[in-house]
Amino acid sequence: MPANLSPEYKAAEARFREAREPSERLAWLREMLRTIPKHKGTDHLQADIKSRIKDLSEALAGPKPGATRSGPTTVIHPEGAAQVALIGPPNSGKSALHARLTGSHAEVAAYPFTTQFPQPGMLAWEDIHFQLVDLPPLSHTHLPSWIGNALQPAEACLLVLDLGDPLCLDELEAVQALLAERRVHLSSHWPGDGSAPPPEDDDPFALHLPTLLLASKADLLPNLEQELAVLRELSGLTLPALAVSSESGQGLEQIGPWLFRGLEVIRVYTKAPGRPPDRDRPFTLRRGETVFDLAVKVHRELAGGLKYARVWGQGHFDGQQVGREHTLGDGDVVELHN
Repeated sequence: MPANLSPEYKAAEARFREAREPSERLAWLREMLRTIPKHKGTDHLQADIKSRIKDLSEALAGPKPGATRSGPTTVIHPEGAAQVALIGPPNSGKSALHARLTGSHAEVAAYPFTTQFPQPGMLAWEDIHFQLVDLPPLSHTHLPSWIGNALQPAEACLLVLDLGDPLCLDELEAVQALLAERRVHLSSHWPGDGSAPPPEDDDPFALHLPTLLLASKADLLPNLEQELAVLRELSGLTLPALAVSSESGQGLEQIGPWLFRGLEVIRVYTKAPGRPPDRDRPFTLRRGETVFDLAVKVHRELAGGLKYARVWGQGHFDGQQVGREHTLGDGDVVELHN
């Protein structure tokens, strides 16, 4: 029986796909369940939505009151310019890179499965930060059931592989297969690379994450480029790649600029009338977003009553008055008026 999904359901599904905040995703899941036509053709989808609601509700609720054994939260609230997940097989050097990039004090050891729960940290680049979340290693022998939910708030992935490991190809295939089972797919397409996006997936819960391969321990591999070429040929891998080392620091300075360009981040500075702009804490948007999108980030009530804005920046004359739908650019200074 065809699903014959209603326009209300399709609108809720579209908002769910766009949402990154776990609480927003939960709200749109509930709206999808409310608006989905109730008949045999949607029984499987209804069950899927209910399962997602249950899992996400439990993850957001945290440990149950009175529980004697409970671990940290498995869904990290997004912060900074974007949440980026660090994934990889055991002993790939993933946690060492996370510690070097963010200054976190997460445990780093030479044995596998040191990371048991998501470990957030902030990667500073110029005047903004990217949130890097180190996730447990992906392996057939050790895979947390919550890993799919943990990846939902992420906007991109850094896939860490040790190309000097003889099992690297097998580990790559295992990572891709394990994620695919949870409807998560690593994509070579980044919004800022100019390539055509992948076709729209009919599965509302399929997650296609722009992914950058980090070839770790580059200081130990004199023939890294050759190793990478062999990996690409044998696996069909098309992901962009950087050679990095947590020991020497090689390549680490390229990660921030890559994320900035690849995710099409722009920085917008705000000012109050008659005062200089606040250049210490820019708001981060995506290329193509508007004055209204900025106002929502500043304060939802302000967005509701927004009348116009004045903008300073490239392509504007100083203090140019613009409307709510005016597209902003990197480095713009905005004065909001309601």
